[in-house]
Amino acid sequence: MSNHPITLTVNKSPYSLSVAAHHTLLDVLRDDLGLTGTNEGCRMGDCGACTVHLNQLRVPSCLVLAVNADGADVQTIEGLAGETTGEHHPLQEAFINRGALQCGFCTPGMIMSAAAILDEIPERPLSEAAIREALAGNLCRCTGYAKIIEAILEVANG
Repeated sequence: MSNHPITLTVNKSPYSLSVAAHHTLLDVLRDDLGLTGTNEGCRMGDCGACTVHLNQLRVPSCLVLAVNADGADVQTIEGLAGETTGEHHPLQEAFINRGALQCGFCTPGMIMSAAAILDEIPERPLSEAAIREALAGNLCRCTGYAKIIEAILEVANG
C-alpha cells in the first residue's frame, strides 16, 4: 500500500503527513498526532464521539478519509479548550458546573457538536427542542441528556 502526502492545520498548528489511503481523519488525529481527546466510538458516524470541526463544520472524523482532509482546517476538543493557555471553553465550564458528564466518553464530541450548534442556530433564546434536534447525531448512555441540554442552554442564552 502506498502512502499519500497531506497537509492540514489542526488546532492552528500546521502538519505535513504521509497517510495510507484507507486511514480516516480520526486515525490521523489519534494515532499520528496524539490528539486522543477525539474518541473512537462506532466507526460508522452514528454516535458522535469523534465529532470535530472540519473547515468550521462539524463532522464525524471516522467518516472522513484523511486524504480528503488535505488542506483542511481542523479543530478538536484540545483546540477548543485552549491547549496552550489551559483555559476551558465556556461550554466545558458549563458541562462541569452542571454535571453534564458522567463517564466522559461522549463529552468531547458532545461539546464539539454543541459549539457548532451555537454557530449554526443564530436564534436566541435558543430552545431546548432546537438543541435536542441538533444533537440527534450524538449519543450518551449515561446522562439522559437533561444536564447536557441545561449546559448548552446556559452558554447559549447566558
